[in-house]
Amino acid sequence: MQIHVIDAGHFKLDGGAMFGVVPKSIWNKQMPADENNLCSWAMRCLLIDTGKQLILIDSGMGDKQDARWQGFYFRHGDGDLMTSIKKAGYSPNEITDVLSTHLHFDHCGGSVKWNTSKDRLELVFPNANYWTHSEHWATATKPNPREKATFLKENIMPMQETGALQFTDKIINPFGENIELLYAEGHTEKMIMPKIKHGDKTYLYIADTIPSHAHIPVPYVMGYDVRPLQTMTEKETLLKQAVDENWTIIFDHDPTHEAATVQLTEKGYRVGDFEKVS
Repeated sequence: MQIHVIDAGHFKLDGGAMFGVVPKSIWNKQMPADENNLCSWAMRCLLIDTGKQLILIDSGMGDKQDARWQGFYFRHGDGDLMTSIKKAGYSPNEITDVLSTHLHFDHCGGSVKWNTSKDRLELVFPNANYWTHSEHWATATKPNPREKATFLKENIMPMQETGALQFTDKIINPFGENIELLYAEGHTEKMIMPKIKHGDKTYLYIADTIPSHAHIPVPYVMGYDVRPLQTMTEKETLLKQAVDENWTIIFDHDPTHEAATVQLTEKGYRVGDFEKVS
């Protein structure tokens, strides 16, 4: 197995929304905000070559929305989904599976694009199965008012319309015995968190349960979460396992750090050692 970190670029989100009830005087020391209270966040994806499957986990936000919409999120940096995949030594046609941890726009938007005439949406990875959980799909296609603005039909419906859509809960071990799919329901319904065994190491791509190293303390929960108290419970369970079994946590949105171990201190769970994944 080979694991590649894929850089789909950076964007900005409100720091208060990202840290919920935690005061800015605390989080701003780790994630400094600009004059508009916006912090820079990565869109960090993974590409896993198992020898049998080439699996892309998440795909960033893409670029098919209009300039006004893009302007809300201040895309910046040199990261680019396709450039990063090619830099890893692969082409879009080689990808066999696209797994979206969830279908919020910043995790799945790069999987669908306009055709050259810009009159039809098509899959970026034409030979891939596109995976999500059936209950999450139901939420994404009939969203609640809280999440409606982040579930965009143009990001989602082409997966089904092209016949590429698959559900992780309908097939046992779709990615083999070394990739176990864990689920969380605090951030959104049935969010997928792949746990990856690679040699003697275990990685958990924890998605938006813990988007950055600054979110490791249990009470640091995003304002975007639909069930924040459940997120706290899920975090505590996962962090205990991470400490007990020496997992490395991969962060999807940390602007600087790819991954880290976790330690339990007198003040609770805190970041251990930072690591590179690739």
